[in-house]
Amino acid sequence: MADVLAFAEQRDGEIRGTAREAVSAAARVAPGQGGQVRALVLGGPGVGASAAELGRYGAAVVEVGEHADLASYHPDAYARVLADRVRAGAYGAVVIPATILGKDLAPRVAALLDVPLASDVTGLEVEDGAVRAVRPVYSGKAFARLRLEGSPAVVTIRPNVFQPTEAEAAGTVESFVPEVDAGSWKLRVVERKASGDGALDVAEATIVVSGGRGMKEPSNWNLLEGLRDAIGDGVALGASRAVVDAGWRPHSEQVGQTGKTVAPKLYVAIGISGAIQHLAGMRTSGTIVAINKDPDAPIFNVADYGIVGDLFEVVPRLTEEIKALKSRG
Repeated sequence: MADVLAFAEQRDGEIRGTAREAVSAAARVAPGQGGQVRALVLGGPGVGASAAELGRYGAAVVEVGEHADLASYHPDAYARVLADRVRAGAYGAVVIPATILGKDLAPRVAALLDVPLASDVTGLEVEDGAVRAVRPVYSGKAFARLRLEGSPAVVTIRPNVFQPTEAEAAGTVESFVPEVDAGSWKLRVVERKASGDGALDVAEATIVVSGGRGMKEPSNWNLLEGLRDAIGDGVALGASRAVVDAGWRPHSEQVGQTGKTVAPKLYVAIGISGAIQHLAGMRTSGTIVAINKDPDAPIFNVADYGIVGDLFEVVPRLTEEIKALKSRG
């Protein structure tokens, strides 16, 4: 029998949506391991205020480690505390969200524990007591099925794939004071810069509206902003590499092989031809809508719905229709 540990990411003291996804994913694995789900929250003093809510998604126990030096993410500190908690328990698997933080943290933890790591996982199960994971390969053209032989198996799960599912558990909060040795850190964080407007991270949004060179110039991005605002909450703006390389949009919005991999419920590609590098970052989206004036654009090969037309006519019309629909309740 072994438990499953879910790393519950927080930001500024608030539990993130990806934390609920991690707990829900762990709840799928725990029965096959014969144990229960335990969640781990790390942060500064007071971070555990809302930790008990993770019980709604299957966490029997929520371990909360509060320390002033953990108020902001530090790779050395977080990795060592997480690895120590794993060693102190009996775990068959560790589930970490594949966010920017998680992608940095997971390999460090796996290395400290000397165990296997499966990254950017889109499927997770237990077979004959071993953790099996599914992850995209070859730019999303195929999927690899992995059997993780070591224990515990460390996996990072792609955001928006494992949707939070309510599975009531005790959610008992256990607080502890982590051992943090700042003198042993191999790096120092000297400055943190926000992305600017505090916009939703494109990798964690449930809906992404992306633009490409078909937008013609950066001033036309107001069309996409208008569509985003009309749709409402949970929407982020994305961009193709060509747009980012041209300096039209920040790199934080780039979707693709050299940018961010996204898997929203809805992906709207506007003026994007669909180069293989871009498809690698968004082809696992739930529903893909493409708007392009070229009927032979590769993006239509992966789109669930396609509109062949001038985006400067289609997008304003689509925005107005969404507004009218929402106004009718």
